[in-house]
Amino acid sequence: MGKSNSIFRTKSIEELLNNSKSEKGGLKKSLGAFELTMMGIGAVIGTGIFVLTGVAAANYAGPALVLSFIVSGMTCAFAALCYAELSVMMPVAGSAYTYGYVGLGEIWAWIIGWDLILEYTVTVATVTVGWSAYVVQILQAIGINIPAAFSNPLGLNGGIINLPCIFILAIIIAFLIKGVSQSAKLNDVLVIIKLGVVILFIVLASGHIKPINWHPFFPYGVNGVFKGAAIIFFAYVGFDAIATAAEEVKNPQKDLPIGIICSLLICTLLYILVSGILTGVLPYYVYKNTAAPVAFALQKIGISWGSALVSVGALCGLTSVLLVMCFGGTRILFSLSRDGLLPKIFSDINPKYGTPVKSTILIGIVAMVLSGFLQVGRLAEMTNIGTLIAFIIVSLSVIILRKKRPDLERKFKCPGVPVTPIIAVVFCSILVFSLPTFTKIVFVIWLGIGFSIYFIYGRKHSTMNNG
Repeated sequence: MGKSNSIFRTKSIEELLNNSKSEKGGLKKSLGAFELTMMGIGAVIGTGIFVLTGVAAANYAGPALVLSFIVSGMTCAFAALCYAELSVMMPVAGSAYTYGYVGLGEIWAWIIGWDLILEYTVTVATVTVGWSAYVVQILQAIGINIPAAFSNPLGLNGGIINLPCIFILAIIIAFLIKGVSQSAKLNDVLVIIKLGVVILFIVLASGHIKPINWHPFFPYGVNGVFKGAAIIFFAYVGFDAIATAAEEVKNPQKDLPIGIICSLLICTLLYILVSGILTGVLPYYVYKNTAAPVAFALQKIGISWGSALVSVGALCGLTSVLLVMCFGGTRILFSLSRDGLLPKIFSDINPKYGTPVKSTILIGIVAMVLSGFLQVGRLAEMTNIGTLIAFIIVSLSVIILRKKRPDLERKFKCPGVPVTPIIAVVFCSILVFSLPTFTKIVFVIWLGIGFSIYFIYGRKHSTMNNG
């Protein structure tokens, strides 16, 4: 089947592993379980807590945002078990794209790979805008004012370009070009700082909760819980980023499941606590116009020093999200290029650093343009659908590969197959339908562009044609 010219041709796992081990195709192995868990927390704890909690509470779920995080966390838990099984079987770059190639076929792999490039790049841009909001707030607190024209996107409050976004992305790109090991060390430090700050917020603010603020609990109805879950689901994409790093893990069989499951459990617990406290200390609707809800809440309850400290921690948190998400996007682009579906130039590995420099620069430049000129609300709405569809494809791939290749060694087995993957598919599908119409329109347009590229270029240049 792999050698036919069908758009549903699949890759064999053996061929995939051989390709990743070849001198030209392989990436440097330098990550362990601790680094992977920190990567997961680095990607997951950030925008969700420091930026999107306020927006989701004010516009979608109200105090019931706590339930939104539980729904999202449960959806992720089922999908995470599927990811863990496949990432151990196929410890190569590409995550859902690679699993789709082996389980469902080339066209499905292309759809998800192409969509994940949009997903990661837009996620990076969204987080960068949040990062900029915190930087501007910190600088104002110490008497430095960046002119509105250079701290806002085009058309917002007299903005021309959001310069802090360009600045931080240039630094992130430089780190990622230098190598995974250095990036992972920086990420570890940033994650430890931001976890300290999140715990500090929980301790400081929990004594100021007024239960009256939790009434009404469902201001937007029960449907608001699912709308909120669909919006904040964006925050959970982190463990997909862990899977994109599989080829750079020293002991994937042991380390990948630990990294995926531990980071998800820690993050879900912290999200539930923070969203409950945020809507308890202030009424949910006051967060409507802030991109920095955690610092805003502490400021409003009179803990100004805590607010300043949280802003610094949030900055570290968002920086680590940028680092991991930029990394994930470059590895998806690298994988598509290595398979011939995009020009080979993007799978070139720099001999000095052992990283795909051209992929990294492209993702960085596109994110700079998006974050420098677009508003955060629209950016956040563009994300999520790709992640949810990636989770659906990964879950289906587990079922299909159990049927097609029962002979393969599975050092980690997703429990309850096919029930667990089916639950993941159902939950993800519900959240897809709960997303705003704008998101679905962007997705369809992006898919249309993707299909054009695949049928004009990718199908012809695919490495599968040489098999």
